[in-house]
Amino acid sequence: MYVADSRASGTAPVSAEPAVRPPAGRRRAVGSTVFALGTVSLITDVSSEMVTAVLPLYLVAGLGLSPLGFGLLDGVYNGFSALVRLVGGRFADSGGGRHKTVAVIGYGLSALCKPLLLVAGTLPLIGAVLAADRTGKGLRTAPRDALISLSSTPEGRGRAFGVHRAMDTAGALLGPLVAFLILRWTVNGYDAVFTVSFCVALLGVVVLLLFVPRANRQAPREGRGELRDQPPTTRTRQRTRPSRALVRITLCATLLGLATVSDAFVYLVLQRQLGVPESWFALLPLGTAAAFLLLAAPLGRLSDRIGPWPVFVGGHVALLTVYALLLTHAHTPALPYLVLLLHGTFYAATDGVLMAAASAGIPQERRGSGLAVVQTGQAAARFGCSLGFGAAWTAWGDRTALSAAAVLLAVCVAAACVLRPVRTKAST
Repeated sequence: MYVADSRASGTAPVSAEPAVRPPAGRRRAVGSTVFALGTVSLITDVSSEMVTAVLPLYLVAGLGLSPLGFGLLDGVYNGFSALVRLVGGRFADSGGGRHKTVAVIGYGLSALCKPLLLVAGTLPLIGAVLAADRTGKGLRTAPRDALISLSSTPEGRGRAFGVHRAMDTAGALLGPLVAFLILRWTVNGYDAVFTVSFCVALLGVVVLLLFVPRANRQAPREGRGELRDQPPTTRTRQRTRPSRALVRITLCATLLGLATVSDAFVYLVLQRQLGVPESWFALLPLGTAAAFLLLAAPLGRLSDRIGPWPVFVGGHVALLTVYALLLTHAHTPALPYLVLLLHGTFYAATDGVLMAAASAGIPQERRGSGLAVVQTGQAAARFGCSLGFGAAWTAWGDRTALSAAAVLLAVCVAAACVLRPVRTKAST
């Protein structure tokens, strides 16, 4: 997908992967580390999605924030992690690999932020708590994905990330449901949601500490021969210089992130169009999560077969269709189901697929920092999109803002196709 095609240049590519062929019977197996990390993500996503499901309504309807103010906070919630992902990835790669240590710090920091929402009743305080929460997410994401990548074979990496994202999304599916039940059965619903979210997040940290092993980065000796036979200066230059594959994938992820409207805005537009009662608002993310859960693993396997690029682009075409449907005047009963199905398809075709594709062009000893580069570009772009969309909604209304986002996404998809990184075969 994102690595220069060796057939075009007539030379064999220098692979970042160990040149060892795994046993035939285990070539497609998903390791225990992936399942352990999937369990941690499942539990943590129950916690975080409980908050995410009620946060838009809590801020807009409960605290009376304007769309611009919500856009600022949502940008902080989803984009502040861009400032620390590079730090987390670099620190995780140092000292022989601290991926698990950095992940524990990140998960723990996010867990500690949940009860602080109980006492943060003003815009500055809420912004500070969300910034700290996203700092934790920024620290943990690249090390976690590096652990998944390092424990998977190149030809089965799409499936590994797909399985992890499916388990992660199972938590995203349960979180809004738990929040919905708490809101209906308790008097101080928001306080109860934040308290239960904190307890669940702590459980995820405990599972990470007990069941996720540290990364084994000792590449087989056969895979090191090519670099070992080269002069030290050449070896150093290859280890420190970013590959063309990494540059291209970062450009594509950043470009498309500029037109990726936040989930919360999608749900708010859908709620306004259909007049969904406030007590049912927390259920809207369930549709996205259900589609993501069902499609993450199949689309991951598909990316292993045909290459990540067509799957990745197809996911953004699904998102463009979501924008188009939200702009239609036809309020049919099937509209919300179709919108949420396509929204989940977008995530299933892009999230894990992007990380699996990026891993192919990054050496093992720089896997965490390399993935952090891609994630940082994407998160920073989505932060800008949240700010811009919130400002456009405040100034011109939701339909005009969404129309502008749809046009921008179409342009960005076309531009990304021009920059298209060419697929190469996964090394074995």
